[in-house]
Amino acid sequence: MTGKTIGLLIVMAAYLAVMIIVGAIYSKRNKDVTDFYLGGRKLGPIVTAMSAEASDMSSWLLMGLPGVAYLSGCAEAGWTAIGLAIGTYLNWLIVAKRLRRYTHKANNSITLPAFFSNRYRDKSHALLAIAAIMIVIFFVPYTASGFAACGKLFATLFHVPYLPAMIISAVVIVLYTTLGGFLAASMTDLIQSIIMTIALVIVVLYGIYAAGGLDAVAANANSMDGYLSMMFSHDAASNTAVPYKGLTIASTLAWGLGYFGMPHILLRFMGIEDENKLTTSRRIASVWVVISMFIAIFIGIIGSAMTKAGAIEVLEGSSQAETLIVRTAMLLSNHGFLAIVLAGLILAGILASTMSTSDSQLLAAASCVSENLITECFGMKLSKKASMLMARLTVVVIAVIGVFIAKNPDSSVFRIVSFAWAGFGATFGPIMLFSLFWKRTNRNGALAGMIVGGVMVFVWKYLIAPLGGIWSIYELLPAFICSAVAIVAVSLLTAPPSKEIVEEFESV
Repeated sequence: MTGKTIGLLIVMAAYLAVMIIVGAIYSKRNKDVTDFYLGGRKLGPIVTAMSAEASDMSSWLLMGLPGVAYLSGCAEAGWTAIGLAIGTYLNWLIVAKRLRRYTHKANNSITLPAFFSNRYRDKSHALLAIAAIMIVIFFVPYTASGFAACGKLFATLFHVPYLPAMIISAVVIVLYTTLGGFLAASMTDLIQSIIMTIALVIVVLYGIYAAGGLDAVAANANSMDGYLSMMFSHDAASNTAVPYKGLTIASTLAWGLGYFGMPHILLRFMGIEDENKLTTSRRIASVWVVISMFIAIFIGIIGSAMTKAGAIEVLEGSSQAETLIVRTAMLLSNHGFLAIVLAGLILAGILASTMSTSDSQLLAAASCVSENLITECFGMKLSKKASMLMARLTVVVIAVIGVFIAKNPDSSVFRIVSFAWAGFGATFGPIMLFSLFWKRTNRNGALAGMIVGGVMVFVWKYLIAPLGGIWSIYELLPAFICSAVAIVAVSLLTAPPSKEIVEEFESV
């Protein structure tokens, strides 16, 4: 092992050690499952903002988005980013405060399934069970994508087998998550968002230098048909511009709809100590998201110029393109001690982006299994100590399943995340909005919307989209619409909610 490799390894090991230490520190603050899953609703505005966005962006920001921009230019990456920026802002603006207030009012609900069940007074536990099952179905592959990103990182860096590298990464994430719970995940997310930001800045500055300057970057981008256009996508195989049609733009913008149904993000709204501080959180979060996504796309454009300049080899396909930042860091590490430290920070940033999402997803999925399914649906009465043990065991079990799914090193992080994102957005987005803002919604409508949204994601993805043409749009958009229609139709065709439910709705 070379001195350079050892240096990179030391920087990354130091980062991992800090994460575990944070987990150990916050483990002492978890007195019950409310603390473990929601931090006792004690988050400050800065931690709330950055934790929400760090858990949102994941490895998709540092690997997936630059990879898409590298291969095809600005259209897909740009419209996706615009949709996400709008969705982020609206989620903070219209959902955050009311959800924080309503979940507290509705029997102090600490999970989304519990909120839906309490909101509609569902004594059958059908809402609770279906919501919990849906969360597990879509979170397991989402978590797996994070583990896969870590595995790719270490395998590319240190020329080690992918599988053990991925497993070791998963073990670290599980370790600090099971120790510290929600508070540890939130605090590590704050640290990770800072490291991600530093990584993005370093990559941009060095990437421009390696490509031969801004003029070289601009000249390369302009030489490829449709590469810088928002209305065309660049086809590298034929070196031609392919029209990026209005329907495709609409479906890509639909990424923003996903925010309304993301459990790991919505939990941050529920965990803030003071709902009035959400305005500060919204401003911080929105600015960071816009800037970070712009930089990530720009990195993809810079990466193409680096290939043209001969600094890095041609990256073919999404699997290779998603390693762009890793390869840039390795190139940087050839320039001495300080460069090795900076490269180590970049690589730690990739780890951070992955871990900040995986820890939140593990907690959200585990809370659904242990709290909603085992404790509430199946009626198991557990002591505080037993509940905490169950919560931690559930995190481990879900992680093991995620590791099994992530064993294929050729999977695309961007594509896995896009499917899981659609699943959550369509399953929970419409029902979240209707639950918060339409008092006529009833339990039957909520259940119908949840099932229709989740099922339609699979139907559209695997049965309708393959037909091509106008049908090949992002599955989130049609599934979201179908879910909303189902909620309205079934709610109006069945009995209205009780006076008690309406009065609670109006008091929030």
